[in-house]
Amino acid sequence: MKRVAVIGGGWAGLAAAVEAVSLGATVTLFEMAPTLGGRARSLEGIEPVLDNGQHILIGAYTETLALMRRVGGDPDADLLRMPLRLRYPDRETLRLPPGPPTLAFLRGVLGCTAWSRRDRLRFLVTSSLWTMRGFRCDPALTVAELCAGLPRAVRDDLIDPLCVAALNTPAEQASAQVFLRVLKDALFSGPGSADLLLPRRGLSALLPTPTSAWLQSRGAEIRPRRVQRLEAAGRQWAIDGDAFDALIVACSSVEASRLTRDLAPHWSAAAGAFEFQPIVTIYLESAGSALPAPMVALRESSTAPAQFAFDLGQLGQQAGLFSLVVSGAAPWVARGLDITGAAALAQAQQHFHWATPPRIVRVLSEKRATFACTPNLRRPDPLVVPGIWAAGDYLAGPYPATLEGAVRSGLAAARSAMRQPLGGMSD
Repeated sequence: MKRVAVIGGGWAGLAAAVEAVSLGATVTLFEMAPTLGGRARSLEGIEPVLDNGQHILIGAYTETLALMRRVGGDPDADLLRMPLRLRYPDRETLRLPPGPPTLAFLRGVLGCTAWSRRDRLRFLVTSSLWTMRGFRCDPALTVAELCAGLPRAVRDDLIDPLCVAALNTPAEQASAQVFLRVLKDALFSGPGSADLLLPRRGLSALLPTPTSAWLQSRGAEIRPRRVQRLEAAGRQWAIDGDAFDALIVACSSVEASRLTRDLAPHWSAAAGAFEFQPIVTIYLESAGSALPAPMVALRESSTAPAQFAFDLGQLGQQAGLFSLVVSGAAPWVARGLDITGAAALAQAQQHFHWATPPRIVRVLSEKRATFACTPNLRRPDPLVVPGIWAAGDYLAGPYPATLEGAVRSGLAAARSAMRQPLGGMSD
């Protein structure tokens, strides 16, 4: 049996390990953090259960949902599925009804009474042009440049919040080409593809914990330590002296760059060249309170950082627990987490009714939550050198840094590793 090592226990590494085991490999998974899940996990030893950030899945995440089922999960029970709906505290904006994607989009836009009739028609004309062009544009364009001709209400209510939610990069800096691909897959790839899937359980319970049990029940080994060195060992590769037939480097781009610096300097340089965007999550507690919906959009400003608020009680988690999400949060991280938390709390107090005064439970910052998804970004290929593949949401591809991108990358890396003949590292 082929011995495969997977370095990194985030969602890309977990997907790679499951696929390699399924294809007949003996798998060893290395993870330097105390828990699996990478940037989408629950925090250990915290009551109530808090995640390291609020994540939203969508119906188009077909591979992620399939992987959950594969390891014994039940996404139908663990995720609240609801049609795409951007509801603000003061009004409804776009809401997509069920049905065939193109018809649902048309009905949703035409039925958005928050926009004038003229604005709705202008948006439909522009989106029709995007469709006719195959959702492709000049790769040098930003989202702000692409959408400059759209009405201000459409940009404020829809484009800017979707851009920062999907790409974690402000519209003035974000890649228009990647944004169009997200719109294509989410809005037009099939019925339910744009549905929002909100976690009803902690992130670790969604995938990392059941995957760990699934792997170990099938003979895979999980080693909780940081890999120090990769090197050639005859026609194999060695991790700190332990030989394997194939390696899958599924850790962060920074860690992958460190590990491959001597083996593949050009690939390492590309992996180490990313700029990052942070995400800040503010957890609030208010007994007896509830938001108007499980997820409510907010308008950010220089004094109001959060773009979305979540009522975790309505999601089947702890009643009276709420999260506020600040994506593309670099300016706020620079101001400090205490200031960010206080500003988000004031924002929530202004826009929602509270049965009891809300208080901050915790402010979490994932400083390297995603790469900055900017135009013409150079992203490394999955093949590092023969016998070593990378897996991660930062690799070359049409998607931003998402859970679905990570899972797809992990599956692809495992299939490539298993296709290579034994002893073929130098071919």
